[in-house]
Amino acid sequence: MNVYLDNAATTPLSKEVLEAMMPYLTEHFGNPSSSHSFGRKTKTAIENSRRSIAKLLNCLPSEIFFTSGGTEADNLAIHTAVKDLGCTQIITSAIEHSAVIKTAERLASKGLVKLSLVELDKEGHLNLNDLERLLDNDEKSLVSLMHGNNEIANLLPIHEVADICMRHDAVFHSDTVQTMGHYAFDLQQLPVHFINASGHKFHGPKGVGFIYVRRSIKINANITGGSQERGIRGGTENIYGIVGIAKALELAYNRIREHREHISSLKQYMVEQLAHEIPGVIFNGDSASEDSLYTVLNVTFPENTNSDMLLFLLDLEGVAASGGSACSSGASKGSHVLEAIGALHPGRASIRFSFSRYTTKDDIDFALGKIRALNTVAVPH
Repeated sequence: MNVYLDNAATTPLSKEVLEAMMPYLTEHFGNPSSSHSFGRKTKTAIENSRRSIAKLLNCLPSEIFFTSGGTEADNLAIHTAVKDLGCTQIITSAIEHSAVIKTAERLASKGLVKLSLVELDKEGHLNLNDLERLLDNDEKSLVSLMHGNNEIANLLPIHEVADICMRHDAVFHSDTVQTMGHYAFDLQQLPVHFINASGHKFHGPKGVGFIYVRRSIKINANITGGSQERGIRGGTENIYGIVGIAKALELAYNRIREHREHISSLKQYMVEQLAHEIPGVIFNGDSASEDSLYTVLNVTFPENTNSDMLLFLLDLEGVAASGGSACSSGASKGSHVLEAIGALHPGRASIRFSFSRYTTKDDIDFALGKIRALNTVAVPH
């Protein structure tokens, strides 16, 4: 048996999404920029997909721009805020996705912006009073804070942060890659300037995402060339990917409450079993809380003879999980998120388990059995 518990890295493509994409992988191959019937067919598919996403998010179709994924969308939001909107300060945190942190650091290293980090407590919660302090200056600021943390499952009080930004006339970008398709967004009620998504995080295809840009924001070309995406992103569109992400979001929204209840129950079951069976286990951040991002659980195990190889050994036993963000899984250094909150423990393995609507209780029981077997040999003292 093989069990997949790394859905925060990527989710399996749903059959319904593949079926929606197939005609655009085969007979509907026209270039959307062509004026003949082949091109008009695919152009219509793109615009129908844009309208479908906009309807689900309660925004205008003209506020949705398709990208290659969440990383490109993060880069677009940050560069746009500096280049087109005149932001001279970027306020973010040490536990953001690397697409945000590294982009902000690069701009700061060039002297283009001042980079400020919001204070965190030991659980990874943001100090909103410190955010207010950082905004209380004459700088035009971009606040970039993710909605759901991809490693420790903390949820941002996004409406509260949006209100703070609005009071200080700051631009607000929230990376919603981990929460899109899992939580409902009403962008008429949420005063955010940018949010973004990546299709493969909610059973859509890889290589496609989108960014929402509030209509009050005027941005210039990010990728120059053609006039695609209303001149913002030149290049022939990923037609089948766009059709796929729209279908995936539709499916997610259609049963969003049911999926949440299913996944949450599995996660809480795993929390209870681990806490009962493995003394000394630590749940990092808010990941074991019922108020956290319900798809992610981050666990630090007691030190034992298998600690250094625990993730590898689980893989050999048929359990796929992660040591942290998939975007930095090749790095030898530990998780920057756990490091930022002081949760890196020498000699102890920290593993992220993440779930989807296809995860079953049998999957959890199988994984628990393997985890239990690999954590039974304590280090002699």
